[in-house]
Amino acid sequence: MTGLDSPTTAHATTRTAAGPREGRRDSPPRPRATLAVTSAATAVALMTYTAPMVTLPDTAAALHTSLSSQAWLLNGTPLGLAALLLVAGSLADDHGRRRVFLAGTLALGLTTALGAFSTSTWQFTLARIAQGAASAALLASSLGLVVHAFPTPRGRLHATGVWGAFVSGGIAVGPLVAGALPNWRIGYGILGAAALVVTALGARALSESRAPRDGRPDVPGALAFGLALVALVAALTLGRDGWLRPSVGVLLAAAVLLVGVFVAVERRTAAPMIDLSLLRHPPFLASSAGGLFTGLAVIGLFSFLPALLQQTLGLSPMATAWLLLLWSGLSFAVALLARHLAGRLSPRLQLALGFVLHAAGVLTMLGAIGSGSWARLLPGLLVGGVGSGLLNAALPLVAVDSVPAQRVAMGSGAQQTFRYIGSCAGVALTIAIATSAGSPAHGANTAILVSAGLAVVGALTVVGARGRR
Repeated sequence: MTGLDSPTTAHATTRTAAGPREGRRDSPPRPRATLAVTSAATAVALMTYTAPMVTLPDTAAALHTSLSSQAWLLNGTPLGLAALLLVAGSLADDHGRRRVFLAGTLALGLTTALGAFSTSTWQFTLARIAQGAASAALLASSLGLVVHAFPTPRGRLHATGVWGAFVSGGIAVGPLVAGALPNWRIGYGILGAAALVVTALGARALSESRAPRDGRPDVPGALAFGLALVALVAALTLGRDGWLRPSVGVLLAAAVLLVGVFVAVERRTAAPMIDLSLLRHPPFLASSAGGLFTGLAVIGLFSFLPALLQQTLGLSPMATAWLLLLWSGLSFAVALLARHLAGRLSPRLQLALGFVLHAAGVLTMLGAIGSGSWARLLPGLLVGGVGSGLLNAALPLVAVDSVPAQRVAMGSGAQQTFRYIGSCAGVALTIAIATSAGSPAHGANTAILVSAGLAVVGALTVVGARGRR
């Protein structure tokens, strides 16, 4: 790998870069315990992320949320994730991955429990943004901890595959937990308690690792990036009521301007959130594109699909959760088994295949919403679930292999940032398309076609990101 260390050498480099202080303070990692705790925390974070999918109608009714504002109920967590993942990854590498991980799980537990007491759309949205920020600390640092505990190529392949499977597992279980409970507020209390339990386990099981650089945290960069995302999501949400409205144009212009400010800040700061030179590195581009189009095409559609099914087919939250489990449960199983593809299919081609299968699966759903029968969705959910599993298995491996080993938390944070940028935009776009058409069935078909088209573009992009590493 040109420009990157081998995994074994990189592990040694990570410890050397940290200096003698790390050797005195940090104990050797416990691989199995590290993988168990980080995977469990990842699952809880994704359960919190997906819980509102099947309870959106009830939550919107309880908070008196208008149809055009429902995107905020779904987009709060991905907005917090996208805004903080990069800075969380840099902080984890510089100041300790265990420290950032434990702070994130603790904050996730507290903010999730507080979300149960929300009485308005804005209170709930702010709680969800805080949950996303906490999840950012957890997710960005967890892969760094995993790679530190599994330095060999074989160990890394196994560990990242398990970690990716628990992403799918959290997505699968979250709606089931939310749908099984009599009230969405109880679900948030239970998930908050689960995060606090993981915090206690992590404090005992995890060892510290870091790769510090000189410089202070990139607060100006984080502010510019976060405000740019807020402006973009607000523009996409307001666009439902008219894309040519002056407010939409102003917000889009503000987003572009703030991205320019972010780039300028990153070029001048001593410890940037992201090394912009990585954008000339093909593996990093493939990793970023994989995350972005996973959010746009896959998460964007499947975040709003459960609410659409309840509105059009009259399904209960629990019935919707079981139906969605066909997709997410299969995704979990495939992600867990995908490590057997090593040596037969490169992670980059695995990403492309995942996108193609998602496109094929959702295209079989065309007309299903208008048919009045949930059975018409089954083939698409099954094929799409296989595609999602391949994506979730390949994404973490591509992320850690796309950057120098001492910056794995930043690499993970960068890819997941693009993933949740795509999610924010994809959810807002899906809701705008699905609710702006003359009928729900027509709107759903249009949203499906857009999702399939974006997945094809994602496949072509990751395949086209060639070059030597």
